[in-house]
Amino acid sequence: MSHTIREIAQLAGVSKSTVSRVISGKGYIHPETRDAVLKVIEELQYKPNAVARAMVSQRTHNIGVLIYRREYPIASHPFYGKIVDAILATAARMNYSVFVTTDHEMSLRSADFMLEKRVDGLILISRLQQNVIDYIHNFGIPYVMVNGSTDVDNVVHVVNRDQDGGMMAAEYLTGLGHRRIFVLAGPQTHRSHYLRLHGFRDYLNGVGSPLDPSSLAYPQASTFEQGYEMMRQHWPDFKSGGYTALFATNDMIALGAMKFLIEQSVRIPDQVAVIGFDGIDVASIYTPSLTTIKVDTEAMGRTACTLLDKLIDQQPVNELDIELVPELIIRQST
Repeated sequence: MSHTIREIAQLAGVSKSTVSRVISGKGYIHPETRDAVLKVIEELQYKPNAVARAMVSQRTHNIGVLIYRREYPIASHPFYGKIVDAILATAARMNYSVFVTTDHEMSLRSADFMLEKRVDGLILISRLQQNVIDYIHNFGIPYVMVNGSTDVDNVVHVVNRDQDGGMMAAEYLTGLGHRRIFVLAGPQTHRSHYLRLHGFRDYLNGVGSPLDPSSLAYPQASTFEQGYEMMRQHWPDFKSGGYTALFATNDMIALGAMKFLIEQSVRIPDQVAVIGFDGIDVASIYTPSLTTIKVDTEAMGRTACTLLDKLIDQQPVNELDIELVPELIIRQST
């Protein structure tokens, strides 16, 4: 049987507003009065529904996750899917429900959907256009950005130290003795790809082995298909250039390039060493398994959810830029 706040108030001998304050935990209530209300709630096994809780606390205990990505897959992407999994697990422990939506058109439609759901806060994943960020910012709703950036002041970002990861990759390859290194650098409009290439170049410059422009190719998308296609297009130059190593700014590009190389009977790593970036699961089960710079996607999702909860509760967040340290995972491809 479903009970109401009115019934609890009558049985406890208090007003409905007193019962509401006990349920929400806001405002002063005399200890004896609180105990009386809680006793009735326990006897009736009363559980306030979501609408009632929202009316009392002005919160819905819903958060929204928006993933912006131009290419499919989006939610099932091996990198972003891991972040979402971590958000869902963390949110469940915090008693939040989660709405997840994706948008490959970089429009305002997805933001509107979340605002209509009256979410308490948002987690924005990947690269967003400035108009989308401004639109959300103007509503005054708390939000955290993951694996992206914005010029708006006082925004909490959770990112990987991509530049450091690029330097790790270069240090590792040069440490193995490689000097002729070909690079497949994903879309440079995306923060991660840009910083990974930047770090890789910086390290090579620092050891007196600068990266020649002819050693660079730029896939239009960070996909397996683009990795394969760019390797195919540049194969004549790659073969004649005497390259002994390949660095790709994400694992999917690296795996696509590896597929093409294997089809050309290139022995990996004996003839060409290959290293990617991200640490997606499929990189470990591919043959040969892919050496990579691993991003802690679980920590990204967990941290983003924890910080958003603080913003929703209007607690201070002392650090706006949370940078997670990547890890070199050595496998068969090097």
